[in-house]
Amino acid sequence: MIAKGDFEVKLAPQPADAYADGKTLGRMTLDKQFQGDLQATSKGQMLTGMSAVKGSAGYVAMEQVSGSLGGRRGSFILQHSGTMTRGQASLVLTVVPDSGTDALAGLTGQMKIDIVEGKHFYQFEYALSIL
Repeated sequence: MIAKGDFEVKLAPQPADAYADGKTLGRMTLDKQFQGDLQATSKGQMLTGMSAVKGSAGYVAMEQVSGSLGGRRGSFILQHSGTMTRGQASLVLTVVPDSGTDALAGLTGQMKIDIVEGKHFYQFEYALSIL
């Protein structure tokens, strides 16, 4: 099955400390509001790594998504792994195995994100297995 729609995201940089200097290594919280086939909100945390080369960086993140997918209510966790090599982006968002709850128990899948003129869009290819 494929779910499509758009979402708004708010990123909030977290203060630098002994583990993340805020320049080379950083941390952010994220809040999202999904519209479309996925009607949900999410909260998560992101770790970033910046290189000295312009356009090269990486990030990992985990976010808890809660709401309705295809009319089924529940929650699940998305795991992000993103890299940018001199401006070339690569991003993988995967449902953490067995993280689906309630009517989303057994959820598996991957999400793709596109940003067009500053607006965020998702395409979520997923399956629901009976546990």
